[in-house]
Amino acid sequence: MLYAVKANKELKIEESEKAAMQKQGFDIVSADDKGKRETVAYGAGKTMPADKYAELEKKNEALEKELAKLKKSAKEAKE
Repeated sequence: MLYAVKANKELKIEESEKAAMQKQGFDIVSADDKGKRETVAYGAGKTMPADKYAELEKKNEALEKELAKLKKSAKEAKE
């Protein structure tokens, strides 16, 4: 099942509508029967390339985990 997502709009679409919705700036999201969603295509007109954004999100998540570990070890060292 495919969805076109933009801001607070979420539209159920067919495979044939995918390209047209993407050109209008909608992200295309695939959902399985269990509700798991995955973005399969990003809409046109984004200010940052979607692959660069995804890369930065992953890097940020890794850095946040590392920061949490460091805070925990610093707290344990004080005690």
